[in-house]
Amino acid sequence: MSDLFEAAGLSPPGPPPPLADRLRPRSLAEVVGQDHLLGEGGPIGRMAAARRLGSMILWGPPGTGKTTIARLLADAAGYEFQQISAVFSGVADLKKAFEAAKMRRAAGKATLLFVDEIHRFNRAQQDGFLPFVEAGVVTLVGATTENPSFELNGALLSRSQVYVLRRLDSEALEILLARAEAAEGKSLPLDAGAREAMIAMADGDGRYMLTLAETLFNIGSGQPLDTAAMSQVLQRRSPAYDKDREEHYNLISALHKSVRGSDPDASLYWLARMLEGGEDPLFIARRLVRMASEDIGAADPLSLLVTTAAKDAYDFLGSPEGELALAQACVHMACAPKSNAVDKAFGAARKAAKETGSLMPPAHIRNAPTRLMKDLGYGKGYAYDPDTPEGFSGQNYFPDGMDRPVFYRPKGDGAEARVRERLERWAAMRGAKNG
Repeated sequence: MSDLFEAAGLSPPGPPPPLADRLRPRSLAEVVGQDHLLGEGGPIGRMAAARRLGSMILWGPPGTGKTTIARLLADAAGYEFQQISAVFSGVADLKKAFEAAKMRRAAGKATLLFVDEIHRFNRAQQDGFLPFVEAGVVTLVGATTENPSFELNGALLSRSQVYVLRRLDSEALEILLARAEAAEGKSLPLDAGAREAMIAMADGDGRYMLTLAETLFNIGSGQPLDTAAMSQVLQRRSPAYDKDREEHYNLISALHKSVRGSDPDASLYWLARMLEGGEDPLFIARRLVRMASEDIGAADPLSLLVTTAAKDAYDFLGSPEGELALAQACVHMACAPKSNAVDKAFGAARKAAKETGSLMPPAHIRNAPTRLMKDLGYGKGYAYDPDTPEGFSGQNYFPDGMDRPVFYRPKGDGAEARVRERLERWAAMRGAKNG
C-alpha cells in the first residue's frame, strides 16, 4: 500500500518517519564527517567513482553513518543492496542471502551484502562468509562498533579492508542541525549556549543528536531555552563504556599514561570518565597501586603508600565519598617524580634467576641452624653490616663464580637521586675492600 502512495507522490497514512530517517543523505557527497574516506582521494570515494567495490569493514561509533554509507555505496556502484543484521539473523538467513546473490550474479547483477553488527556473529558463522566473498558472489560490507582485531576472524579480515569512521565533530553536527531546521522550516528553540551544550550532549552521534532536535521541535517552545531549561527537557545519555570491551582498556590506558606523563588534569579527567561510565572503583585502585610500583617506584616511595591508603579509604567510605581518595592518589602520582628503575631491575633479576637457578648462595650467608652445617662452613665469615664502622661490609651476596651484575640503576630524580649517591659510594667501598 505504501508503494501506491509513493507512486502517486503522497505520503502514506500514519505518523511521519523520524527526523533522522527523513534526513538520511541521498548521495555519498551529503554524508558529513567522513571526508577522509568519502572525499576526493578517499578510498571509498575512489571505489564508488570506479564502480568497483571491494569487501570492507566499517568500524566506528554509533550514529556516524555506517549503514547510510553502505546503502549509498551500492547505489553509486550499481550493486543490489541487501541488508541483514547479526542480531536478528542466523544460518538460515545467511543461506537465503547467498542464494539470492547467486541468482543475481547469474543475471549479471552484483550484490553488496551489508551485515550490521557483524561482530555478533560467532567465529563459525564468520567463516561461512569466506567462500562467497572469495568467489565474488557477494561484496561484503560489515559494520561494527567493536575493534575488528578482537571481534572478527583473521581470515575474514584478510579479505577485507577496515575503514575507521570518525565520531562526528561539532562542525559536522552543526551541518546536521542546519538541515533539520531547513526540513522543519523553523529554528531550534535554543539560545547559543544551549545549542552548543546540545551538540556536546550528542557526543559525536549524529542520529542521537537529530533525535534530541526532534524532541525540541515537538515541544513547541515559544521562547528559546537556555542550557538549564534544555537539560530539563532532554535526558543526557550515559557515556559509551563497556567494562569488558575495548573502551574499558582504552580508558585505563589513557589514565595510566596520563599519570606516567605527569599530567594531573588529564589523569583526573580519565578517572572521572571511568567512574561516570560505571567502572568498579576497586579495579581503578588496583591499577593505581600498579602505577605506583611500575612508573614511580623508588623516586617517590610514598606513592605506593598513598595508593594503598586510597584503596583502604574507598573500602571504608564507598561511593561517592571514597572516590575522592582515588582522585587524591591520581594527583599525587601525576605530580611525583617518575622512575621505572625498580621495574627494569626486577625484570633483569628475574631473567638472571631463570638462567642461574641452580646456583647456591655463598657459604657465608647460608643459614646454619645445625652443627653439621656450621662444620661445613655455613655462615662462616659473615659480617653483620650494622656493626661495621661504616655500616657497610662490602661482602659478596651473589653465588660463588657468578659475575656480579648491576640490575638497579636509579634515576636522578626525587628520592632516587639520594639513593644513587649512596649506591655509588657503596660500590666504591666494595671495590676497595675486594681489591
